[in-house]
Amino acid sequence: MTEQTMDWQELTNLTRGQPFVVERVRLASNGVAIEGEFELPQLAQLSVEDQIFVTAFVRSHGSIKQMERIFGVSYPTIKSRLNRVAQMLDFVETDPAPPQADVIDRLRRGEITAQEALSELEGRS
Repeated sequence: MTEQTMDWQELTNLTRGQPFVVERVRLASNGVAIEGEFELPQLAQLSVEDQIFVTAFVRSHGSIKQMERIFGVSYPTIKSRLNRVAQMLDFVETDPAPPQADVIDRLRRGEITAQEALSELEGRS
């Protein structure tokens, strides 16, 4: 296990899984420090065991069969754990609705019809 992994494990043990805020970040390459209030990335907020699970999943290219072999558990167990981890992570919208102003600009330029503009605007939540 790497020294970095051990640091995260020690931090997780120290905080006992409670949320915490990072207030200082130092760039090791040049010693520049930034102070403020920073949240950890979502993956870093997972338990060490879940981080290892996600890493194994990525390294196995998402192969549940390979995950079954790595962890010695059944398909339903892997799926259940994937679902549990997925619920802890916010997902980025990969195809967000265009801003209202963009839709109206495209309508004005004649790039879309009024019906297409209405459909796009109504598709918002």
